[in-house]
Amino acid sequence: MKYTTRPQALLLLADGTIFYGKSIGISGKTFGEVCFNTGMTGYQEIFTDPSYFGQIMVTTNPHIGNYGVNAEEVESEKIMISGLVCKNFSFNHSRPDSESNLYDYFEKQNLICISDVDTRALVSYIRDNGAQNAVICTDGTSVEELKELLAKVPDMKGLELASTVSVTEPYFFGDENATYKISALDLGIKRNILRNLAKRDCYIKVFPYNATFEELQSFNPDGYFLSNGPGDPEPLEGVINVAKQIINSDKPVFGICLGHQIIGLANGISTYKMFNGHRGINHPVMNVLTGKGEITSQNHGFAVNRDELENHSDLEITHYHLNDNTVAGMRMKSKSCFSVQYHPEASPGPHDSSYLFDEFVANIKKAKSLQTV
Repeated sequence: MKYTTRPQALLLLADGTIFYGKSIGISGKTFGEVCFNTGMTGYQEIFTDPSYFGQIMVTTNPHIGNYGVNAEEVESEKIMISGLVCKNFSFNHSRPDSESNLYDYFEKQNLICISDVDTRALVSYIRDNGAQNAVICTDGTSVEELKELLAKVPDMKGLELASTVSVTEPYFFGDENATYKISALDLGIKRNILRNLAKRDCYIKVFPYNATFEELQSFNPDGYFLSNGPGDPEPLEGVINVAKQIINSDKPVFGICLGHQIIGLANGISTYKMFNGHRGINHPVMNVLTGKGEITSQNHGFAVNRDELENHSDLEITHYHLNDNTVAGMRMKSKSCFSVQYHPEASPGPHDSSYLFDEFVANIKKAKSLQTV
């Protein structure tokens, strides 16, 4: 085996801190908000999750690429992260059903990656100093020039990104002869959400983020779904107004992640940017309604204001995060409308919360039965 050296690379944070490493061989630079994910598996699902658009991902698992890639294990049509920071990047893969190696996958989409970084030190630094903008550079650009370029990158707070990942034309998913019809608003929807709805006898029409309520209603749905997605929810004023109309339609509503935040805003509850956010597949959540704990998959940098929610006359907390007591789920008292901040469709897992899709379908069944009485 021939020994080869790889070019030096660096990660520059907005506060001027630099972490050095090596390029995996794709030259260039990329910008975004640096964040970390604590999942030990599922890197391909992470890389293709639209909720990560505009973010540089740090993986805490030291080995990335060891099991290659598979076309069935994606959450969207392309890589969504801005760049990758890892410890050990594996150019070889050893899983029987992998179709190619991770390097070729990155090269085809020109994804900039820096490896051989002390990711333990980096994650510790982010935990102490908060998520911030950063740049990965593998092409030798000077630090001073990188600082100038990085200063022009907008902060995630106030940044609307759903429009960059949403579809531009509606499309259908599932069996058109299914019992139930769902209108889904695509704010950055994950493919496994659609799979979970389809296998529960639902036929889904997915609409662009800027669809009107009349367009969503034209499908004559039995329920409405508000998807996950990237960026700050507050600039999505049009989506918030549509959410109000959806809720007032009195048909069952289910929201996940960004959709959860939109439902909060539609009810007058503010959101805020978190210091670090929650990203990983091992986040503990307490189900207030059952008294049981759940291990969940999470990916969000914004949250619903808990104090305002607790003082709201028509909303109640159904789940909360056991690490920091942030709101993880809520429901309306007067409407068939509920939402969670995490991902019950988790792929590769955990699957503790997949029952939420069953609850949504149960709400639809109940609503339809009342219509026929």
